[in-house]
Amino acid sequence: MDSPPPDVATDSADPADSAAGTQPAAGTQVEAPPATPLRPGLAAALVFVSSGAVLVLEIVALRLVGPYIGVTLQTNSAVIGVALAAIAYGTWIGGRIADRRDPRPLLPAALVLAGITTAITLPLVRYAGELLRGSAVVGILLLTMVAIVLPAALLSAVTPLVIKLQLGDLNRTGEVVGKLSSIGTLGAITATLGTGFFLVATLPSSVIMMTLALLLGGCGIALGVHLHLHRTRPPATTTATGGTAGGGRAGTATRAAVAVIGLLAVGLAVVAPDPCDVETEYHCATVQADPDRDSGRLLLLNSARHSYVDLDDPTHLEFAYTKWIGAALDVTAPPAEPLDALHLGGGGFTMPRYLSATRPGTRNTVYEIDGGLVDLGVRKLDVQPGPDLAVVVGDARILVTDLPTDSVDVVVGDAFGHLVVPWHLATREMAAEIRRVTRPDGIYLQNVIDYPPLRFIQAEVATVAAEFPEVALITRPGASTRLSGSNFVILAADRPLPLDEVRARLTASVGAEFDLLAGDELTDFVADAQPLTDDYAPVDQLLVAP
Repeated sequence: MDSPPPDVATDSADPADSAAGTQPAAGTQVEAPPATPLRPGLAAALVFVSSGAVLVLEIVALRLVGPYIGVTLQTNSAVIGVALAAIAYGTWIGGRIADRRDPRPLLPAALVLAGITTAITLPLVRYAGELLRGSAVVGILLLTMVAIVLPAALLSAVTPLVIKLQLGDLNRTGEVVGKLSSIGTLGAITATLGTGFFLVATLPSSVIMMTLALLLGGCGIALGVHLHLHRTRPPATTTATGGTAGGGRAGTATRAAVAVIGLLAVGLAVVAPDPCDVETEYHCATVQADPDRDSGRLLLLNSARHSYVDLDDPTHLEFAYTKWIGAALDVTAPPAEPLDALHLGGGGFTMPRYLSATRPGTRNTVYEIDGGLVDLGVRKLDVQPGPDLAVVVGDARILVTDLPTDSVDVVVGDAFGHLVVPWHLATREMAAEIRRVTRPDGIYLQNVIDYPPLRFIQAEVATVAAEFPEVALITRPGASTRLSGSNFVILAADRPLPLDEVRARLTASVGAEFDLLAGDELTDFVADAQPLTDDYAPVDQLLVAP
């Protein structure tokens, strides 16, 4: 057994001292000696595990709330901010309590309660998420608080409790605090890398959360048993008659309450609604059958309508923006002529299937960052990789730089993180890469979603126009008046765009349900918007009303 450090009172009493002391009167409070430090290895393990668990909660929380409020910069910021607030308050409260009570019995309780609140988090987020779905700032903050605050605060209280136990020698305060703080940081780093690179890629969020809850609860129980078996002094406050002033009954009631709450948490987790059919590395994905079309399938990503696929008829385009893209593709080359097409984002693979059906022999290359989404497409959406469909899993910004110059006829940009185009795919530098790989007679089509006052689509048109000499914009009627949100499809090329043919094709396919802006009309729409660059691309902020 490790010997206690110098100047630290041990829990063993000297019989001579006890015999020489004065017997207190019945009922008199007796102050216990300072608590014995934990073994260094145990202290380090507690700090490492508790700090790491907070980071697991933080990363998984983003996936839990994403299906209801989206995965945007605001959501990421809320998760980080709420987690830091929970860490700050948990550490502060843990330190205050450690100065007033013996930390030893508090440590197992903190871990067990952290496990219980972690288990409760899963059903609470799912029920609250249904109420707060699509909310703005207040809803985002509320849902992230539900997902993080309680377990993270409890876990953050562990470190100051452990530090208090280990501070037996004031001459070693800096060493003890510095060592345990660094161990906590290492735990957080390990958990961040392990969760981001391994856990999220292999396990559903619900499994990660319930496993973490069981791990914390098990650690708390094991620690409680260990401390009970190795206790070397009486409880902090006793009476002269040897009682614990009702502590036995209170302890039994507390344990019973904890057991009931734990069972309730497990029950709620089992019956809580699950918004996902499949949880990929990036999305909560669901495929729904269309009740009005037997062969129709709707792909939802984080509860947003993302793609529609007709399994029997790949030429059927359900969404308006896909009809706009289809019309432009129909007139970009003579009918039925095969193309070399590059798709940035796969989703439901609607447009690759359309090109293969309308232009047999077309060579489609799809860059899709989410491998799980590709697997889902193969299983449920008739995605068939082969000679006419090459699927590359990876980030489009990186992959496009490896393509030869003038190597594709068409680039279709339809990549989204929830409802937002990833910022690094929306910059002038990315547009320059796309222009480089597109042949002189080719065309670039980009799908964008924006809301009033339409600052993002203005900036994105300006960005594309900074690289391509010919640009036009398709949207639904009235969207350009900045009164409502909409999809927008940007058309760009080095050659004059076949606008008359596009307009005629759109009229034939969607009637009057479109606006086509070009020339001075498009210039007036863009107004004084500035191009986005790798150095400055506040995409998420542009999507929020000022």
